[in-house]
Amino acid sequence: MKIGLFFGSFNPIHVGHLIIANTMATSTDLEQVWFVVSPQNPFKKNSSLLHEFDRYDLVQRAISDNAAFRATDVEFHMPRPSFTIDTLIRLQEKFPQHEFRLIMGEDNLAQFPNWKNHDKILEYTGLYVYPRPNSKSHVFNNHPAVKFVEAPLLDISATYIRASLQNGRSIRYLVPEPVEQLIKIKKFYL
Repeated sequence: MKIGLFFGSFNPIHVGHLIIANTMATSTDLEQVWFVVSPQNPFKKNSSLLHEFDRYDLVQRAISDNAAFRATDVEFHMPRPSFTIDTLIRLQEKFPQHEFRLIMGEDNLAQFPNWKNHDKILEYTGLYVYPRPNSKSHVFNNHPAVKFVEAPLLDISATYIRASLQNGRSIRYLVPEPVEQLIKIKKFYL
């Protein structure tokens, strides 16, 4: 099976993530999309990061109605911060029957050469890249291991959602209903 790996902190998961994942699962040769919930991004501060198990639970709730989606906590059991190449190696060892592709927003391509062993990521899995607002051209435009996928141009951010919650504003339609319900019940991000 060919599987797209969608890494993220998902703090919280929102409809933008789901629309991109669905586009990848229905408009490419990917058979499934796995949401890799990252406990800690090496490039981000984790001061406003909800606990990893809570974020994983939110992802599970968000994708429960789609058989093409799966959540994985593989990085919870790895040294931190976790690096994508190490996670890819771990997943390939655990699931040798699958072929993996890395799903990435076009805005991350500028930083991609700074990733640990980025050349090996290109060699082993390649990239499926979706458009992001204000992205600029880059050295990977014509790279054979980089596939650009036409997808809706979305500018929904988890930062905006967290700020909305902190300011008492509605997040309806920004996150799936089960995610909104759990956030309210547990008073996440307040």
